[in-house]
Amino acid sequence: MAVDEESPLKLYSFWASTCAQRVRIALNLKGLNFQYKAVDLLKGEHLAPEYLKLNPVGFVPTLVDGDVVIADSFAIIMYLEEKYPQRPLLPTDLVKRAINHQVANIVSSSIQPLQNLIVEKYLEEKCGTEEKLSWIHMIIGKGFLALEKLLTVEAGKFATGDQIYLADLFLAPQLHRAIETFNVDMSKFPILSRLYEEYKKIAAFEDAAPENQPDAPSQN
Repeated sequence: MAVDEESPLKLYSFWASTCAQRVRIALNLKGLNFQYKAVDLLKGEHLAPEYLKLNPVGFVPTLVDGDVVIADSFAIIMYLEEKYPQRPLLPTDLVKRAINHQVANIVSSSIQPLQNLIVEKYLEEKCGTEEKLSWIHMIIGKGFLALEKLLTVEAGKFATGDQIYLADLFLAPQLHRAIETFNVDMSKFPILSRLYEEYKKIAAFEDAAPENQPDAPSQN
């Protein structure tokens, strides 16, 4: 991880957040140094008045670049892509670019928001652990089935060919979460399973992994 306390880029992050993980991968791929500002969601630090001034929704990540403040992982990644064009995260081919956006949107709108920490906590309180896990597995399974079908045509070494692009930044954290946290049965998703193994070979992805963050429990 290119953490640099003198960098003008500040990333407000939580070690286990898949949304923050996407941005960490983007920063690593582009070789950008940044300050890591931990926001402990379990302690409610995302609801502190000083943080809500930066991100009124109270989510992570938030990127501060000098006087610029951007919330939402997709918006942050697109900002980085346009301001720092080295190591492009989108292909030049129009159709392949659209597929990358489609994969990213399946993850960010059809999977992650329906099984995030807020939903987990609510379901556990209302329905219990077993029903919560049943819901999470259903949501992830439905999304992964769609992704598996889409990538049957598109995948190469990575999601949309032999280069790492936007789709991979969104897939890797979601796969990590599904496999390592929720123990999702991946036997129905051979392409996604193979991609997950490929991502673990890439330093930019491994450095961004939850367990390797400064605020991860194993690091404290």
